[in-house]
This record gives sequence, structure tokens and C-alpha cells, in this order.
Amino acid sequence: MIRSIDINALCLTQPITGVQRFAVEIVAGIDRHLSASAQFRDQYRFRLISPRSARTMDLEHIPLARAGRLEGHGWEQLELPLHARGRVLLNLCNTAPVFSRNVVTIHDAAAFAVPEAYSRAFRLWYRALIPALGRGGLQVVTVSEFSREELSLRARIPKHKLAVISEGCEHILRVPPDHGVFARVPVRPRGYVLAVGSRSPHKNLGVLAAALRRLDAAALPFVIAGGVNARVFGNHDAAAGDGIHHTGYVTDGELRALYENACCFLYPSLYEGFGIPPLEAMTCGAPVIASHAASLPEVCGDAAVYCDPRDPADWARTLGLLIQDPTRQGELRRRGLERARGFTWERASTAMLDILDRVHRP
Repeated sequence: MIRSIDINALCLTQPITGVQRFAVEIVAGIDRHLSASAQFRDQYRFRLISPRSARTMDLEHIPLARAGRLEGHGWEQLELPLHARGRVLLNLCNTAPVFSRNVVTIHDAAAFAVPEAYSRAFRLWYRALIPALGRGGLQVVTVSEFSREELSLRARIPKHKLAVISEGCEHILRVPPDHGVFARVPVRPRGYVLAVGSRSPHKNLGVLAAALRRLDAAALPFVIAGGVNARVFGNHDAAAGDGIHHTGYVTDGELRALYENACCFLYPSLYEGFGIPPLEAMTCGAPVIASHAASLPEVCGDAAVYCDPRDPADWARTLGLLIQDPTRQGELRRRGLERARGFTWERASTAMLDILDRVHRP
């Protein structure tokens, strides 16, 4: 019997963040499985369905069907169900049509746990949608045991409907490092610390600014990759020569170069459903200091040093000790590389296929 599965490709109209990364990597992994197995191709028929404005993906066996006239969540709720009627619909980015035969990935319960990170409209929409998808979906997937507990507690999704698929990190090695990023960041290899910036307050970059004020910023340049809310750093951020360098948007190649040349990577987030950046950093050989919060201890294991996310003194003390201890840095690099090898998109896509197989069983 041929198993027909549609894939919600709304993500192909959105910027690539961690959620969209999960989606495109799972789809690419499924396509690789189809390429590797004629038997698998005989059993399954996959199709991506997207709004007309979607980007393409370089896939061999999964066609892209652009459909409908709407965009965004209006397209997803009103037009996508018409095109996926009667078929299992795989949704990979937190949302799905309420009245479809959904396998839906919900990455976290952040709309419940950190409401200040979102607009009121977004928060209300997710707080209504996520429980509805949990109740009505054929299967709910999430990305960590932490998120499984959170979704069960906060969104009242029954635990027996929640399966866990960890994310991967090897994508960061697919592109060569682009050292051109250092033309606009005046730092030397192994002579700076790195963070990945975000405009969301739960990313908690302010604690790093406060920690940096306790250290010698001139001797310890601090690089923030990506878009950052300048208000997080206040006047200190605007001061000339204060040792804080914003890269702005970076490509994967530029990010890899920054990871590989950092003396350490800092991840102070208050709330994460998974948290790909620490694993990317480990994959590139950067020692990691992370918050002892949310999913991060589960993901990073013994390959990171942990700090209280709300205590700048703890971050300053831990960072100061680490940068003076090359032996400890080397040990963290070794553990990080070993830890990161356990998180692959190949493993994640295989686990998703196992779930789809169970959903189709009589």
C-alpha cells in the first residue's frame, strides 16, 4: 500500500531560524532516504505544499506544489487543508491547520512560559492553537524531554501523544568557513568570546553585558553574531571602544568561522525548547558556557560549563576562570566534539519516518 504524506512548507516563506532549520533538515533527510531506498520510494509518496511565494528546495524525490492565493497563517488554516484533504499532513514548525490529519512538531511552550517575548496577538493565537493541535493531532512531536514536560504541563497535551526527536548540528560543517567576516570584526583568533544574538528577551543577552562590565572588556572582546536588540546593552553598547562588536546578519560560513576562532561560546538563554547554537559551537570546537536552564543541560550534557542565567557575577567569574585555563578549554573542546556527534539530522529524519510509519499502521 502506498502511503501518501503531504508536508506543510509554509517555512519556505520564512527566514531561517532554529524552527525553520528543523523543517528543512527533516525534509532533506527524508529525501535522502528516498534516494537511498527503492523499496522506500515504492511505499511512500511525499509532496511539499507551500504558498506561491515560497522558496524552492533542492530535492530529488519530493516535489513542491505551490497552491492557493493567501499567505502566512491564513493560507495555512484556510487553503492548505483543501489541498491536503484526506492525506496525512506533516507539520514541522509549531503550527498546522486545526482540521487536518496532522503530525505536528511543537518545539516548545514558550508562548506560555515566557509571554513577554511575544506580541499579545501572537501569544493569544499560540495559546489557543497549540492545545487544539495537541488534542486533535494524530501525533505530536517535540524536540526535548524538557519540552515534552512543558507541553504536557502548560498546554495540557497528553504525554502519550508526545514523541521526542532531538535536533542535529552537522549542517554547520556543510559550508566552508568564511573568514571574510573578520574584515568587519576587529578581533584575533582565540582572542574573543562569542554569543549568538536575538531580539527576544528570553535570550537574555543583558546578563552578558553586565558580566562583561565586571571584566576587562579591552582585553576580552565580545562578538555578537546576528541581529541584536541594541536596547539590551543600553549606553554601554553605544560606547566607543568598549570591546563589544556586533556582526549583524551572518551567513552559515561566517558563523562557522566565528565559532571556530572563538576562545569560548556563551549561551545565556532563559528558555529553550532545544537550543542548536551550543551544539553548533561544539561541532566547530568552541568551549561552551551555557545557562543552567530549560533544555540546555539535557542537550549539552557534561560538555558545557553552566551558569545561573540571572547572575552576572557567576558569568563573569566562570568566564574569567575559563579563559585563563587552556587545559580546561581543551577538555571542553574534546567533550563538545564528542557530544555533538550524537545529534545528527540523519538520526532525526529517521526518527520522523518511524513516527510516520506508526501513524500509517492499521
